[in-house]
Amino acid sequence: MLKFDEPEFVKQAASAVALRPKIEELVDRLVDEGFDNLLLVGAGGTYAQMWPYEHLARRTSTLDVRSAIAAELVVTGDARLGERTVAVFTSVTGTTDDVVRAIEFCRAKGARTIGFTGYADSPVAQQVDEALISEPKTWPFDFQMLLFMGRLLERRGEFDGYAKLAGELADIPRVLVEVARQAEPVAAAFAEAHRDTDYHFLIGGGNLWGFTYLYSMCILEEMQWLRTTRVHSAEFFHGSLELLEAGTSVLIFQGEDESRPLTDRAIAFARRVSQDVTVFDTRDYPLDGISPEFRGLLGPLVLDTVLSRVSKHLERVRDHSLDLRRYYRVMDY
Repeated sequence: MLKFDEPEFVKQAASAVALRPKIEELVDRLVDEGFDNLLLVGAGGTYAQMWPYEHLARRTSTLDVRSAIAAELVVTGDARLGERTVAVFTSVTGTTDDVVRAIEFCRAKGARTIGFTGYADSPVAQQVDEALISEPKTWPFDFQMLLFMGRLLERRGEFDGYAKLAGELADIPRVLVEVARQAEPVAAAFAEAHRDTDYHFLIGGGNLWGFTYLYSMCILEEMQWLRTTRVHSAEFFHGSLELLEAGTSVLIFQGEDESRPLTDRAIAFARRVSQDVTVFDTRDYPLDGISPEFRGLLGPLVLDTVLSRVSKHLERVRDHSLDLRRYYRVMDY
């Protein structure tokens, strides 16, 4: 597979899943001590990656759980933020300025702070009350967040299947390697067909809306300098559909949660207008060893693996490094 370091991929994913005992001990302590609300705080991709877990809590729990943009939280505040708040942060490098400032802000309000990162000596790890460290560069944070939220919901009597799910996640590194292997020819074909495409229209919903936002902004825009439009499948028919034309490249991310019919509707319409509609559907991947009832929860992990293959092939055919930036962490702002 193109630029796929399998041992490193497995090591990183395994290190995240191996945090299960620490995550469970932490969640149990938080529940026993008591808290009233949970803030999931990020910036850019890490903000978008919080949405599936806010979405999960909203569907299954009466606990006040909400995601927040780090920089906005600092300047606008939150009336519910205080000593009865738990705030969770993620950062690959542990150095994201907006996240570091948000940690300081939340701690000043008395909140308990938790950080997931790959660097124990980073500002994020040093400033939170509880740091949980995976292998350096581990991405995505869905492993840790699914364990964290699953255990929390189980302790609240709102998720009976957590122990089974957590047990099956132990084998997720191998499962995702097989996903990557199956996705490779699909990714290569997409990239070859779109080497000169300079605009993509992305649609997703449910717990894949965060990934849709992330892939549009953090990958295609930031890492490939491509113009995109992104819209939630439930909102597609309220304006954004007017941008579709016969040759528009439409990428649709389809999962297996309750929102699937909304995305099905968007797919059907997009295919009536454009001859260039690509659907990335988690149903296409077997996920051997994962129980059917958990497949929907793993949608973000599956598509992150699939689209990471697309990203590598776009990098190749467009001769545009995924590490190249003009402004982000290059200029002061």
